[in-house]
Amino acid sequence: MNGKIIEKSNLDEIKRLRKKFHLTQKQLADKADVSQSLIAKVEAGLLDPSYTKAQQIFTTLESFRGKEELKAKDIVNTKITFAHSKDMVKDIIKIMRQKGISQIPVLDLQKQVCGLVTERTILEKITEHPERMGILRVQEVLEDAPPIVSLNTGFQTLSLLLKENSLVIVMDKGVIKGIISKSDLLGRIE
Repeated sequence: MNGKIIEKSNLDEIKRLRKKFHLTQKQLADKADVSQSLIAKVEAGLLDPSYTKAQQIFTTLESFRGKEELKAKDIVNTKITFAHSKDMVKDIIKIMRQKGISQIPVLDLQKQVCGLVTERTILEKITEHPERMGILRVQEVLEDAPPIVSLNTGFQTLSLLLKENSLVIVMDKGVIKGIISKSDLLGRIE
C-alpha cells in the first residue's frame, strides 16, 4: 500500500459532481480513462478504487469545474446607484437608507469609478468631526476604488476578491455593467 488513502466521504462526491456537470457514467469514464463499471461500482459504494484511479476521476471532474463555474455575467447586479465625488454626504446617507444599501461606488467628473463610500467611512468621519456633518462631501469620505473585473471573471476569483473588498465593479469594453457585492455572491451558492 502506498500510504495514500481516499476517504469514503470524498468518493461520495463523485456521483454528486458527475450529476452537477451533467455527465453520464460512461462520459465520465471515457474522459477519466477508466471503465464505466468502475464508476458505477464506486458510486454504489461497492468498490474503493485505487488512489491512482480515484485521482484520475477527480482530476477529470475538476476540469469541468471551470467550464461550469459561474461567471461575473451570471451574478452581476445591474441596478447600481452611484455617488459623485462632489455630492453631499447627508444626501448619500438618505439614498443608502432608502435603498437599503451600505456602500455606493463613486464616479469622478469623467464618469470613471474613483472610489467607494461606505457606512463605515461616513461614521468614522462624522465621529471625528460631528460639526462638519452638514457640509461634508463624498470626496472627504472616499475609500479606494473597488476592483474592476470583466464579465467572464470566474466565481473563484470573485470569491477571493470579495474576501478583501466589499464589492467589485463589472465592466465590459470600458462600460460599467454592474456590481457584485458579497451578498450577491452568497446568494448564488447552492
